[in-house]
Amino acid sequence: MAILDDLLSPLEHLPWIVQELAAVLDPSTRTRPHRRRRRPALPEQPGDTVTQDSSDVRTALVVVAHHRTDSLTAHTARRAAAQLEAAGYRVDLLDLHAEGFDPRMNEQDQPDWGDREKAYSQETQAHMRRILDADVLVPVFPVYWQGVPALLKGWIDRVWNYGFAYGRSRPRLAGKRVLWLGLAGATAGDPVVEGMQSVLDTVLNEGIAYYCGFSRSTVGLLLDAEDRPQRIDAEGNLLVGDAVAGAEREAQYADFDRRAHRFVEEFLEEELVAA
Repeated sequence: MAILDDLLSPLEHLPWIVQELAAVLDPSTRTRPHRRRRRPALPEQPGDTVTQDSSDVRTALVVVAHHRTDSLTAHTARRAAAQLEAAGYRVDLLDLHAEGFDPRMNEQDQPDWGDREKAYSQETQAHMRRILDADVLVPVFPVYWQGVPALLKGWIDRVWNYGFAYGRSRPRLAGKRVLWLGLAGATAGDPVVEGMQSVLDTVLNEGIAYYCGFSRSTVGLLLDAEDRPQRIDAEGNLLVGDAVAGAEREAQYADFDRRAHRFVEEFLEEELVAA
């Protein structure tokens, strides 16, 4: 049946493809974007019946990828969650470290390229259900080595797995949107920022989100996350300035919060595309 599903599924998309081609030739024929229908959750156990959730409430999964609850990363995630709630979303706040998620790969969650229906661990299936229930995802993380920290990378490795996030002709995550909020210590004028943004865009947008069928993926890079300004000089040396404190530090925090708020605001204003 899986093979038959792969053969038939492209035909199911034919009307949509014709519609999109017509819209290119005559923009007036383009239909209004619609909200993606709720997808069924994963079964609790292999063989269980999957039920359909008819709720039309939009859900945002905010993922905190930091080991400290008092970190600027956690603070930014909480503010993003509050902003999403104010915009009418039901928010599922997932603090990976606080919930005890183990980012290390294990045998039960290792992909089996010959079996896309493999039953992964109960922990992984629980996280898969939370992703399926979400309309938008907002992972919030510190930028390490121009990439995501091991905690977030391990979550992607174990949960965004073969047969679930990719490996199907009809992606289960199609139509979802994701906003990646990365906190970096570099300052706005640091030459390293351009390369950092490029690497994150390539890996997170192209290499992960779009590969898994997301309709929209955006990387919001939040600079000046440290209390000591940092930059790389022309010779490649790391220059660390004096610590910012008092009113100056409060002003820096306020500006940081404004920039994070703007990323979320612009992300929510983006037009939904038909899945």
